[in-house]
Amino acid sequence: MTSASSNTAEQSPRLSIVIPAFNEEGNLKVVYAELHRVLEPVEASWELIFVDDGSSDATWCLIEELAHADSRVKGIRFSRNFGHQYALLAGLQASTGAAIISLDADLQHPPELIPRLIEEWQKGNKIVKTVRLDPEKQSLFKKLTSRLFYRVFSYVSGVKIESGMADYRLMDRQVLEDVLSFREEGLFLRGLVQWVGYPNTSISYMPAERFSGTTKYTLGKMVKFAWHGVSSFSIVPLRIGILFGFIASAVSFASVLYAILGKVIEGHTVPGWASSLAIISFLFGILFLFLGILGEYVGRILLEVRDRPRFIVSERLGISDVLPRNDMKNRSPGPRLP
Repeated sequence: MTSASSNTAEQSPRLSIVIPAFNEEGNLKVVYAELHRVLEPVEASWELIFVDDGSSDATWCLIEELAHADSRVKGIRFSRNFGHQYALLAGLQASTGAAIISLDADLQHPPELIPRLIEEWQKGNKIVKTVRLDPEKQSLFKKLTSRLFYRVFSYVSGVKIESGMADYRLMDRQVLEDVLSFREEGLFLRGLVQWVGYPNTSISYMPAERFSGTTKYTLGKMVKFAWHGVSSFSIVPLRIGILFGFIASAVSFASVLYAILGKVIEGHTVPGWASSLAIISFLFGILFLFLGILGEYVGRILLEVRDRPRFIVSERLGISDVLPRNDMKNRSPGPRLP
């Protein structure tokens, strides 16, 4: 171990880098080497916090190897897979830096951007976001659905998120302490970081190709992630149900009035049983759709009141006992660093 590593271990680092990893054995050594190359010229002490989100490969073994070689490398291991957002949360809770950067372990978030993030932070920006530009190889479906989600989210929640915004960002310690005060289930950190406010700016980047392995975000996981984002910030979906109910009631009232007037004025029953049945079937479909949405919100309430830990830590490396084995949902923020 180098003397530089020993010296930085004895003091609180100025910069913390949080890297969640799930089955990333092919990427860890490369991302460490890239981060080391980028951070060495930086005139500030730093730490790397790798969070193993219940990997089934050699991810944790590699984190142990890196931590034994460099005391600035810390490790957190989950007892099972709890999800990307909670892996980020665990790393953020364990961080001690005055500025905290989060990025993925697949090298699609370019480490070369870190000096620019630090530069913007030193200018007074408490949050420095990154916005991913759409690569030419990205499918049209993914481009359109991504843009649609961010527009819908911004509209229904009142929290503006730019299309392409990722979890690659820098946060000041003050911002992080406010973010950690949230105790809700179904975390959507991109929205929470925007919601707390503070001076912020954004930097655009072109994502690199994944160095090794395949993406862990399947279509199903992306849909679930999008729903968590919307439902945790807005009750507009429930209000849409009220609007549909009002429209359906108005249409039904008009249909009944038309039938009565037809009978009274023209003396015959208004035909159209087939169309009436179709309308009833459509309305029942809408009814069950919004019952499902209501059920999702009730389910979120159940998750909150059960108050289970959002993740469980099975092992740690170089992390203080301040981080318990269970999620610190009731943790009070620690002292702020200058």
